[in-house]
Amino acid sequence: MILRIWDVTFTVTDLARAADFFENVLELPLKYKYPTYVGFDCGGVEIGLVPGTPVREQECAPLVNFLVREVDKTWQCFAERGVKFLKEPHDTPWGGRVALFSDPDGNILQLVGIDWTEYFKACAP
Repeated sequence: MILRIWDVTFTVTDLARAADFFENVLELPLKYKYPTYVGFDCGGVEIGLVPGTPVREQECAPLVNFLVREVDKTWQCFAERGVKFLKEPHDTPWGGRVALFSDPDGNILQLVGIDWTEYFKACAP
């Protein structure tokens, strides 16, 4: 049976450019780098990059949520680093504050901050 998520792997057109984005813009710790794979640690889940043809931005595309303490502060920092945001920080009905962005290849990512009191009121009444 499934134990947990081991990794999430993104297909990218330029492995070096994507690795630079995940390491230096998002500041994920580099685990290892090979000619056909780069891996980063994200709180115990590996984020992997492989060369190929990515899906690109599209409505309802799968996305990875990055849990952060302060969405607005992280959004501001990433925006200053040139991150392309698709939706600026906004509140959700379930107690979250989110901001949607993409990597240089159009893979969809999201910053998420959660007000746990509001979350449990909305999701576990």
